[in-house]
Formats: sequence, C-alpha cells, structure tokens
Amino acid sequence: MTSATSKHSFQAEVAQLLHLVTHSLYSNQEIFLRELISNASDACDKLRFEAINNEALYEGQPELKVFVTFDEAARTLTIRDTGIGMSRQEAIDHLGTIAKSGTREFMSRLTGDQKSDAQLIGQFGVGFYSGFIVADRITVESRRAGLPAEQGVRWISTGAGDFEVEDITRAERGTSVILHLREEAGEYLNGWKLKSVIGKYSDHISLPIVMEKEEWKDGELITPGDESGGRQPGSMVKTGEWEAVNKASALWTRAKKDISDEQYVEFYKTISHDFEPPLAWSHNRVEGSTEYTQLLYVPSKAPMDLWNRERSGGIKLYVKRVFIMDDAEALMPAYLRFVKGVIDSADLPLNVSRELLQESRDVKAIREGSTKRVLSMLEDLARQEKEGETDEAKAKFGKFYAEFGAVLKEGLGEDYANRERIAKLLRFASSTTDTVSVSLADYKARMKEGQEAIYYITADTAAAARNSPQLEIFRKKGIEVLLMSDRVDEWALSYLNEFDGTPMQSVAKGAVDLGKLQDEEEKKAAEQAAEAFKPLLEKLKAALKDKAQDVRVTTRLVDSPACLVVSDGGMSTQLARMLKQAGQPVPDSKPVLEVNAEHPLVKKLETSAQFDDLANVLFDQALLAEGGLLEDPAAYVRRVNALLA
Repeated sequence: MTSATSKHSFQAEVAQLLHLVTHSLYSNQEIFLRELISNASDACDKLRFEAINNEALYEGQPELKVFVTFDEAARTLTIRDTGIGMSRQEAIDHLGTIAKSGTREFMSRLTGDQKSDAQLIGQFGVGFYSGFIVADRITVESRRAGLPAEQGVRWISTGAGDFEVEDITRAERGTSVILHLREEAGEYLNGWKLKSVIGKYSDHISLPIVMEKEEWKDGELITPGDESGGRQPGSMVKTGEWEAVNKASALWTRAKKDISDEQYVEFYKTISHDFEPPLAWSHNRVEGSTEYTQLLYVPSKAPMDLWNRERSGGIKLYVKRVFIMDDAEALMPAYLRFVKGVIDSADLPLNVSRELLQESRDVKAIREGSTKRVLSMLEDLARQEKEGETDEAKAKFGKFYAEFGAVLKEGLGEDYANRERIAKLLRFASSTTDTVSVSLADYKARMKEGQEAIYYITADTAAAARNSPQLEIFRKKGIEVLLMSDRVDEWALSYLNEFDGTPMQSVAKGAVDLGKLQDEEEKKAAEQAAEAFKPLLEKLKAALKDKAQDVRVTTRLVDSPACLVVSDGGMSTQLARMLKQAGQPVPDSKPVLEVNAEHPLVKKLETSAQFDDLANVLFDQALLAEGGLLEDPAAYVRRVNALLA
C-alpha cells in the first residue's frame, strides 16, 4: 500500500552535476559500487552507534549486513543494508542535495577535464550520485530503524532534474538502492564481475557483504534422452543460499605483512572519497598504558575547505572495531587537519561523546602519539627529497608542501612540544632562488662567515617580498634573505624566535645591523652621514609627525630613496593590514621612515621650496612600495602633479 506521492526538484545545480556524472565524469566506471557499498556500511555503523543507547533500534535483529543482488530479467542491481535507514524527510534532505558542501563552489571548480573533475566528486560527498553512471533510473526504498512499517519511503529519480517521493509499507529496517541499469552496463548483471569489483574495492569493509551463491547448470538436451545429440548452452543458477564475498575484517586490524600497497590505497580512497592515491601512510599498533591502532594517510591534494578551521576532521574513531564518529577532531591538532585515517582504541568507552573526548587522558595520549607519527611521515618524505632513489620519491615532499605547507606553519604557534620538528619541515623561497625549496637548515648551512642571524621578510605577495627596498643592502653584500608571502607567515614567525641557536631577524623590523658583515669604514661613513643629515631629519620629523613615529638615516637602502620599518617587537604593517581586513582591532602605531642620504631625491629636499609636499610623497611612495594603502590617495596625486608641474 502506498500513499502521499510528491514530486520535488533537486537542489540548484544538482541537475547539472547529474548530467556530468551520467556522461562518465568518473574516470573508472566500476567505482559506483564501491561508493554505494561504502554508504551502506556507514548506515550500519550509524545504527550500531545509536543502538548503544537504544537497543530497541535493532528491532530484534541485531545482525548487520550488506546484500548485493541482481536480476537479469529486470536489469536491476540492488545494494541493500540492514542499517539505520531513512525517514521520508531524511530521504528528501539527503538524496535531493549535495551532502552539506558548497554546491556553487563545487560547480565553479569544474573544468571540463573529466579526470580532474572526477576528483572533485568525492570532496563534496556525492558518492550516491555515482549510481547514475550505470543506471538511467534509481529507486531507493528505506525505513528508519524505530519507525513503524507504514512509515517507509520510496525515492525515485531518472537524474533529470527532479525526483518523486512516496510513502510505502516496508517491514525491514534499512535501505535498498535499486539501479535500473543502462544497456551498456549489462556486465554488472554478472555475479563473477560483481564479486571481482567488491574484492578489489570493498574487501576491507568490516561487515559481511553477501551475495546469493551460484552453481553451474548444464543446458537441456537438444533431443531428450539422447546424450549424443548435444545440449543447450549452460548457465550459472542461483541456489538460494547466501555467502560472504569479502573478508569482513577491518583492514587496520590485519597484520601489515598481509596488506598490499594496492589495498592500502583503495582503503584510503574509500574513507576519503578521494580519487588520487595518498602521498604516504603509516599503520601501527601502539601498546602500553594506552592501546590503539592507527592507520593514517597524508593526501596528495588539499580539500577545498582546508582553510576553514571549523571543517570536519578526517579521522574516523572506532572503539574495539565499533564505529563511533566520522570527524574526531580531538584526535588530531588543527594544523594537521588534512590527515585522513582511522584510529581504533581498545580503552575508550563505547558511549564516548565529543565532550568526553576533549577531557579524556587516553585521547590526549592518542593525539600526541598520532601527531608524532604524522610528523615522522613528513620527515620521511623530506628525507626522500634529498636521498630518494626515484624522481617520484624525490618529488613527494614538494607536492605535499605546495598543498599543505601554509597549514603546517600554524603548528609553530599551536604545538610548542613539536615546534622544532615543524620548523625543520618548513620551506621558503629566498632572494637567491625562485622556488619554495629552502629549508632553515639549508639557509643556515650557507650563511656567510660572520653572519649572526637568519634574515627574512614578509609581504603580501612573493613579488612584493622579492622587490622590497629593504633587501637592497643584503643583495649588494650577497646575503640571502628568506621571502615569506603566505598570510600565516607573520603570525607563525612570531612564535619562532630562533632556529638551532640562530636568531630569526626580520629585515623590516628595527635598525639594520649586519654586525661583522659591515666593515668599520662603512659604519663610520654611516655615522657621519647621520650627523650631517640631522637638521634635515628634524624638518622631516616635523613635516611627517602625523604619519611617522621617527625618521632616520639608513644604510639598508642602495637604489631607493626611502622605506618603512617598524620598531623591534612592533606589529608589522602587513600584519596590521591583515587584521584590519579581518575586522580585528589594531593598535594605533606609526612606522619609522628610513631615508637614503645618498639618493638624489633625498638630497633635493635640502633646497626644495616644496619641502612638505616632497616629504609626504617620499613617505607615501615608501608605503606603496611595501604594498600598503594610502589613507588619502587624492592628496598624494595632487602633490605628485604639483611636483611634476
């Protein structure tokens, strides 16, 4: 008996997505079965978790399984589970929208390149829609555990822009996904083919995946009773018995020697819904005061919401192989939020909540151990960069850093215990190289004799850093300076005062002091210039009293007339700009204007009748050179026009 049929439109842009899916967006067609079995397994895990506090949800049938059946005559393939199921509203919400991800952002990232577009699918949690690769119609029948049989639901769609929902009576809990296969997808009406695909992609699923047994049956005799007359072709016939077609043991519980690299990669793709293999993984059983198993992966591509610190984590938590939660953020620090994997604890209670996770001593131990394991993986990748036997091995750390390096820097401020290990993993561009490949250890190894600090500069862009006037004296003397243009750099470097005993020094903070790198003759000439320039400095200070904290002669400039710096310990102008853009309060502070006494423009100040205008132009140009914004652009234009005229 059915009733209450209604028609609904898909969420905006889903129809366009379905069109892409049905035109082979997935580069590997058979992946649809992995996605649907993974969804069925998740539904069973969710029931098991909810039933911890409400055993009645099992409805007297605690066995959890995934059934795969096919009907050649009807051309249907069905994936059925005995999991949590869906109510009518849940079916509308879950099957009519793209997960909980930003659909518009997803559509904006599509390129038309099937291979790259396919990789976006998993990142937006739309595995269910992969069924339309092989099916021209999908029927979903479901009933949520705990609801009466009369509150079942049927969802039907051809993937053409809308779907129908109707109430049905369904005795068993759980969900059946029925694929009405296209003509060209007939190979999935074959038991051997289905078992092969399941063995390849879903062997690790901890629940039994069962199919009906089949046995060979000879065809009928062409002439009854005449064995020599030949027979009709034989066929495989279902026996009515069920058999498990996967090993039904969680991959992470097996011994490492029994797991192939291909199985590790396929497991990663299943839990992450990523289509790219991971860069590295680590599988370990930890014993001691806290016992747990960890299988952790470093992806090869960053997710689109990587910079959303509120995003769900990538760690699945199990307790004694019972699934607990999908995004156990308490098990991994925020700066490693890109890590995917599974942690299975032998000590946590089955009814552990997010609040308990925050307070548990066992969780703290797991978090610390997992953090160290991930850093060890990254250190191995960095070692391969120098010592790897193949180009692929050598390139892995570069790939990792291009995707996740900026996030890793957050660890300098968040993880004091591992700050030194994180610092060794960081890479930067420098004034001597265009590539982001210079480690702090590399820099220190080639410091000039007498150099006492690691010099760096932060800027909004790599070009602004490279072309900053503040680098002029360093370039002249052949001193390497690290160039930092990630938004997180200014904040992160405030937590790294030194590396391996050598102080970190921003070239844009404080008076430039090259120490032993500056000979006595240069120092004496600078002092004399400053003394001779004193009257002019006083006039500049008076003219710029509303803009500059101080004005002084500098030796850091060679070709430019002036630059802006901040006092030691002060907030850089770049960080102040970032805070303003984020709507954060910024302390009221003024920069220091440093002038090059040898520059013709500065010398012209002494005899200029338009001293105030020229002084202000000098300051504004220094601000523009470092990427700053003028408070009064119109006044700047008027002054420049007056000087030009």
